[in-house]
Amino acid sequence: MVVPTYNEAANLAWIVDRLRRAQPALDVLVVDDGSPDGTGAIADDLAAADDHVHVIHRTEKAGLGAAYLHGFRWALNRGYDVVGEMDADGSHQPEELDRLLAALHDADLVIGSRWVPGGSVVNWPLRRQALSRGGNLYVRLLLGIRVRDATAGYRLFRRETLEKIDLDSVESTGYVFQTDLVTRTLRAGLTVAEVPIQFVERVRGDSKMSGAVAAESMRLVTRWGLRERRHQLRRRIGR
Repeated sequence: MVVPTYNEAANLAWIVDRLRRAQPALDVLVVDDGSPDGTGAIADDLAAADDHVHVIHRTEKAGLGAAYLHGFRWALNRGYDVVGEMDADGSHQPEELDRLLAALHDADLVIGSRWVPGGSVVNWPLRRQALSRGGNLYVRLLLGIRVRDATAGYRLFRRETLEKIDLDSVESTGYVFQTDLVTRTLRAGLTVAEVPIQFVERVRGDSKMSGAVAAESMRLVTRWGLRERRHQLRRRIGR
């Protein structure tokens, strides 16, 4: 399980302990982007005490997607057959990971979804729920996909999925990285499954989401959607 961190000193040991208790055979990779609050040192202590915990130290905060790509390549190079991702702030419940693992038997990518029947969010104001639902609706309409929670960050990939979607060509580094990889998976003819989860808003530390990040995501989704529409038009004309 790849867990990217930036200033998560208050949460990291807590979430890693929950992960290891929920799935004792699981290996955890912490990818820290040079956190000034000591998160990297905490990760090193966890790794020193547990052979199932590993750490990558990056020298700068280069974005969520960049951290995940680094972690994915590390896992692929070491022969893992399943590679996951989740937040370090406790919003994704390790105790629900068994749902994702079960669904992976019949899918190439499994998403822990807030917006399918049975999914929920805790401690989010209605405005934020509306923004997330609206953003996902925009993604579905513009990109022509049926995934209800394309922006979600609780996921499991098969090794073959990550190899097939060409990680070397991924340019998105922010939160839109999640939408990018869902779309690439579907365009590759692979199967995406969504399972309901309970998403719990963090209680410690600061959220990394901002208006600027959301705006950047929408700009990129719009660009991808318009490009896809152009490709569809050219294919029709070519017939």
